[in-house]
Formats: sequence, C-alpha cells, structure tokens
Amino acid sequence: MKVLITGTSQGIGLAVAEHFLKEGHAVVGIDRQPAGIHHERYCHYQCDVRDYEKLPDIQGVNILVNNAGTQNEEDIDINLKALIHITEKYGVQEEIRSVLNIGSASAHTGAEFPEYCASKGGILAYTKNVATRIAKYGATCNSLDPGGVLTPLNECVMNDPVLWGQIMDETPLKRWAAPEEIAEWAYFLTVTNTFCTGQNILVDGGEAINYHFIWKE
Repeated sequence: MKVLITGTSQGIGLAVAEHFLKEGHAVVGIDRQPAGIHHERYCHYQCDVRDYEKLPDIQGVNILVNNAGTQNEEDIDINLKALIHITEKYGVQEEIRSVLNIGSASAHTGAEFPEYCASKGGILAYTKNVATRIAKYGATCNSLDPGGVLTPLNECVMNDPVLWGQIMDETPLKRWAAPEEIAEWAYFLTVTNTFCTGQNILVDGGEAINYHFIWKE
C-alpha cells in the first residue's frame, strides 16, 4: 500500500516510516528537515506542512499518518490546522483505507502547555469527524495518543536525573515507550485493524490512571 507520513525526519515519524518499509509498503514522507531515510521505496518531500500551496501532488494514498507536530512553536497551526489541511487534501478520498492521527496523552489530561493541550485536544474531535466521513470508503480513522516517548524532543527531561525521577514516579510501568513501540501501534491501527474507528487510543504506560490517595496508615 501507499503510505503518507508527515514528520519523518526523527522520533515517532521516522520509526513509523521504517516499520512500514520493513513490512513492504511504499512510503512517502513530508518533513521540513532533509530525509532521514534512504530506501528504494521511500520518497521524501522537504516542506513545511503549513505551506499549503507548496504541498506536493500525491495521488492514491491508502494510509495517512499525521505525525508532524511541535511543542511551544505555533502549536495550533502545526499540530491541528495543518493536520486538518493534510487530511482533507490526501485522506478524504476513495482510495483511502486508514487515517491515523498522532495525538498526545495531554489531550486527555490537559497536563501540559496550554496551546499544546488545545491543539492535541482538537485532534480528538477531528478524528471522530473524519471517521464518519471516510466510513463510506470502508476506511477507518483513529488517533494514537502516546504519553512519554524516548525522542529527541524530550531529551531536556530525559537527561535531567531529578526531573526524570519525578516523571517515573508518575508512570506505573516506570519507563517511557520507545518510538518503535509506537510504530507497532500505528501499523496495527492502520493495517491490521479494519473495524475500530473514531477512537482515541491512549498509550501512556498507565500515567493517566495514576493518582495519589492519601490516608492514615
């Protein structure tokens, strides 16, 4: 199948692209950075997802993975508005089989920067909207909402022993996900899955179920 993935230069997007290539699919990547993958079945377009007039003409997309995102850098424009434009351009069409939006656990909890939470929260509702509209093609649309993932974007806390200890105290599984784990979820939700749609899948190591119950011993 033909798979279009945004934000493929590093982190989750890179891992997702490599996983689909390993499984034999043709992958098209869009990123404002140069290609991080060199493979005969990989085609890379270097452009900003916000530059709507410069987006490439890509026909016949079967799977769309909206991964491109940022923190504290025009979050709503990049994480939400551009995602909507990309989906309407490439995802809402007869040849689509699945759309997957990479959201965030923060969309469920509100526990992060204000505009980041708002941008990711909008993805939850938009996912359901798209699911209703592409169902006529037999296609699914879900969001995959990770908690902590070991990516370059998070190195500022990963490399701080004090902050990392505090984060692990809030995470029942006492670790963050590797990008490759998230890639496996992405593949399952877009290729293996054919019936679950309009859902927001939270994958956060149990952080959202954690709470502090204080009582007399």
